[in-house]
Amino acid sequence: RHSSTMDKSTGRPTKKKVVAVVGGGLVGALNACFFAKRGFNVEVFESREDIRQAKVVKGRSINLALSHRGRQALKHVGLEEKIVSQGIPMHARMIHSPSGKQSPIPYGKKGQYILSVDRANLNKELLREAETYPNTKLNFEHKLHDWTAETGLMTFVRSDGSKEQIKADLIVGCDGAFSAIRKQFLRRSRFNYSQTYIPHGYMELTMPPINGQFAMKPNYLHIWPRNTFMMIALPNLDKTFTCTLFMPFEEFEKITTGDEVIEFFQKYFPDTIPLIGSDALRRDYFRLPAQAMVSVKCSPYHINDKCVLMGDAAHAVVPFYGQGMNAGFEDCIVFDEIMEQFNEDFSSVLPEYTRVRVPDDHAIADLAMYNYIEMRAHVNSKWFLFRKHVDNILHFIMPRTIIPLYTMVTFTRTRYHEAVERWHWQDKLINHGLMFSSAGAVLVVSFMLIKNPPDVNKLIFAAENLWNRLMALKTSVI
Repeated sequence: RHSSTMDKSTGRPTKKKVVAVVGGGLVGALNACFFAKRGFNVEVFESREDIRQAKVVKGRSINLALSHRGRQALKHVGLEEKIVSQGIPMHARMIHSPSGKQSPIPYGKKGQYILSVDRANLNKELLREAETYPNTKLNFEHKLHDWTAETGLMTFVRSDGSKEQIKADLIVGCDGAFSAIRKQFLRRSRFNYSQTYIPHGYMELTMPPINGQFAMKPNYLHIWPRNTFMMIALPNLDKTFTCTLFMPFEEFEKITTGDEVIEFFQKYFPDTIPLIGSDALRRDYFRLPAQAMVSVKCSPYHINDKCVLMGDAAHAVVPFYGQGMNAGFEDCIVFDEIMEQFNEDFSSVLPEYTRVRVPDDHAIADLAMYNYIEMRAHVNSKWFLFRKHVDNILHFIMPRTIIPLYTMVTFTRTRYHEAVERWHWQDKLINHGLMFSSAGAVLVVSFMLIKNPPDVNKLIFAAENLWNRLMALKTSVI
């Protein structure tokens, strides 16, 4: 078990402020570890039952992609190696064409990968770790009823209907996209808030093992891009794949029978039918309706020196950059770094946290929206693939000058908004370079043709021959 901070003169635990963490999900549980490690008396309040004892874990289950930012936060509390050992490395996207052809697109340099991790298992590990600190108390089935920013007084309703009050020096809202803590922020002036539901929903399907082994290559994030929608599949430790179909709600609603499900998959994802199973598709497609996805932006993240928002409560993002959890975990480490900088003075720490973090979280929210277009459509483009190769070659030649956007976001802790600014600058530079290179090539060819003019009759003969072939091809196609 971890020990709390000790007073060197008395040898007793120092009397520390009370930090109330509202929300026992991923970011809330990790935050509890960060605050407890600093010696604060931490109380975690979660409205649901303890998922470690629950027979059925309620809530979202889209697989998580753990990358550098999240790993650094886990490392800070000594959990990186344990969580990494429970994940499956994914070194590249594996693009599935309608014909069944598979083409990998590496995420970064050799050795760079993201990890497919199980949400529920990760949450359980973080709660176990938080509980190893003697200055942490976990309170389950405690729903926030009311709180006051001026005094830090909070009222919770237990599962039996009784109420409990606690006074905290700092309230940390980690209670998700529909945060009860954030409702108080909405009542205050000069609080900016926006919520956007995208027109696409998601549905999860399971691809079972075949003869005890993965049905597809496991070390990839599999993608079936179909321009206006897509399906992805991430590997699990039990040798299954969790497949997630992302599609406009109106398209989901068009499919009303089992036969229509099979027809749809035969048209767009034919290679998955034998892997998922026709009967499973007919059954599971209608098990739950398509779920909505919301993007939330707000500012500021704090009220005075009493309350701060983190994770989805501050910046819910759509899941297409695999950064929702990583951004939430990075919130914890950024806050901890600012705590160190300002000697745990909340009156200085909270406004600085807002100043530093808001532009980054807004940037990753926008990038997540952009990446959906890239994943479902751009990966089919030859220009996109060409640019990927150009970017990677330039990164290899000039590793400090040209860094691909995905590398900055996924494999470094470059601030999100700085990564976006650098990406736009690099994009202009590379596009101008390619344009000038093309113009230079045209000039060289033109000069050579002027200096050594070709036989005109041969050119005419070649042009006529090419035309005849094209006409023949057109006729055969018709």
